[in-house]
Amino acid sequence: MVGTSLLNKKAANIKKENGQMAPVPLFQSQESVVGEVRIEPLPGKKVEHMGVKIELLGQIELYFDRGSFYDFTSLVRELDVPGEIVDRKTFPFEFSTVEMPYESYNGVNVRLRYILKVTISRSYATNIVEYKDFWVRNFSPPPEINNSIKMEVGIEDCLHIEFEYSKSKYHLKDVIIGKIYFLLVRIKIKHMELEIRRRESTGSGPNTYNETETLAKYEIMDGAPVRGESIPIRLFLSPYDLTPTYRNINNKFSVKYYLNLVLVDEEDRRYFKQQEITMMRID
Repeated sequence: MVGTSLLNKKAANIKKENGQMAPVPLFQSQESVVGEVRIEPLPGKKVEHMGVKIELLGQIELYFDRGSFYDFTSLVRELDVPGEIVDRKTFPFEFSTVEMPYESYNGVNVRLRYILKVTISRSYATNIVEYKDFWVRNFSPPPEINNSIKMEVGIEDCLHIEFEYSKSKYHLKDVIIGKIYFLLVRIKIKHMELEIRRRESTGSGPNTYNETETLAKYEIMDGAPVRGESIPIRLFLSPYDLTPTYRNINNKFSVKYYLNLVLVDEEDRRYFKQQEITMMRID
């Protein structure tokens, strides 16, 4: 029996593959990963081995290429020289100030994970391998420049609106504040809503897979506005399952966020304007 424990006291509740939430040890880049490995043979048995090692791995797994893991971090510590283990034995380990540049991520088509992998090498049988996942979250400083977003939506001689968001970079518990101005309205608008969309891109070139999720729908207005009307926007982000923006991580995947303004007329025609925003985890 092989077990791995970590000495950190922080944990994050993460949704597992079965959909259940479970606590997972939580770290951030430049922290030390310290713990111990316990090996306990079955009663009356012994484990003969050619060495015991532990690896700290940062991996990207693309689900359409399942079984292939791309390592961007790989560290190893030798725990024991060849020999045999008769009774329970404990091996302490430490990976000091580990650079873990990317946040953990479980997406639709891709997973970025950090694991500890213990291997008991054996010459006469299959190696014994044990895995333990941990989670990484990294924080960014507040942006020095955070420009507002100003855009227009127009249909010639029918509709002309301007919308403005107070900034273009948001932290995960932020609030989107903005305003929409109606300069020309000659179509019968039924309602208007603001969507938060997440687009996950995996692969590259002609083999790029794009997966877009609508994470939030916020109705801004119900009914037809008149010229000169202005509608305020205030959308709180904390209820939604957001991550930071990921840009071309290890040339394998990106995750981007968009604000999508949607107008629906009385004939259920939809008009929309999309704008990319940057999501950040700020301490």
